[in-house]
Amino acid sequence: MTKTSAQMPADDTPRRRVTQADVARIAGVSQAMVSLVLNGSSSVRVTPETRQRVQDALKSTGYTVDIMGRRLRGGSNKIIGVFTYESVFPSGVADFYRPFLLGIEEGAEALGFDLLLFTSPGRREGRRRVYDKGANRLGIADGCILLGRHTDRQELARLVAERFPFVFIGRRESPTGPVSYVGADYVSSTHEIYDWMWGLGHRRIGLLGVDEEYEPTVDRRLGYVAAARRRRRVPIVLVEDDPAVALRHVKEHRLTALLVESTAMAEAVRCLAEADGLNVPADLSIAVLGDSDPTQAAVRHDAAGGDTDWSMFRIPRREMGLRAVAMLVDLLAGREPEGGRHVLLPCELATGSTVSPPPTAR
Repeated sequence: MTKTSAQMPADDTPRRRVTQADVARIAGVSQAMVSLVLNGSSSVRVTPETRQRVQDALKSTGYTVDIMGRRLRGGSNKIIGVFTYESVFPSGVADFYRPFLLGIEEGAEALGFDLLLFTSPGRREGRRRVYDKGANRLGIADGCILLGRHTDRQELARLVAERFPFVFIGRRESPTGPVSYVGADYVSSTHEIYDWMWGLGHRRIGLLGVDEEYEPTVDRRLGYVAAARRRRRVPIVLVEDDPAVALRHVKEHRLTALLVESTAMAEAVRCLAEADGLNVPADLSIAVLGDSDPTQAAVRHDAAGGDTDWSMFRIPRREMGLRAVAMLVDLLAGREPEGGRHVLLPCELATGSTVSPPPTAR
């Protein structure tokens, strides 16, 4: 058999990359015709015989698409990137990020896109970065899904300014323009859980938050303050990293119910309260504003070694992943996404076992 220059040599010498010109020469057509077949273009009619010759040549040469070249020429690779500011591996059953990734994978597969996970090469000072030596590492993908609690505001601003197509999972803001996002409605969900406690008879409900100004924290605080003022109550917001100090403030304010942002802090306060003679929930009701956070997902056990059935609202993480992919694909196609570019999904109240009527109501 005569060996063409585009076929693999008999020895182990690395071959040069097969080009469209090689495929065109073998198939006896123009390079433009090869491009038409590869891209599935309908602008020019291609006879079945010609299409088959091109496909046979592609198969015999092992031709692969130069995805970087296609991106540089403004084409689509049908690849969606996934970038996380925090590590997502290893992934356990209770891992915070796992439902997001399942939704992203399901959405991408349904819409015919591959996924490309970006991890650590851009890491600096212990933090993951989108930009490495001034270059946007996400550019190999058509667009990207971003997620992570501790984001880099400057990087988001730069992505928006460069008009790189991306969707953030979680509400985010940027001074350079609006960020497309699919988030959880923390404002309404916090308001709802406050009203539920109020309906049980609680009149002194506090919020134990974290000392940061990221959008999820701001939204939970807004929901709590709005709910308290609607009931004509003075909001009691505690920002404290030490659970012992937090419990002391709870007792000083004579709170009967506490909304807590972190599962780890809720568990620490509960353990200290019960060691001090306070029963949860009989003397102090505690509700968590969301599922376990990613940095403390393993802290889920009570003093006896069993699982705590926390009263909380559940974040629709799988649905958020699905909607984020659909939004990004719409943006890539030049369509306005269904529901707009700023979507907040409702959370589900899980009553659990750590909230009950206060002693006075009983």
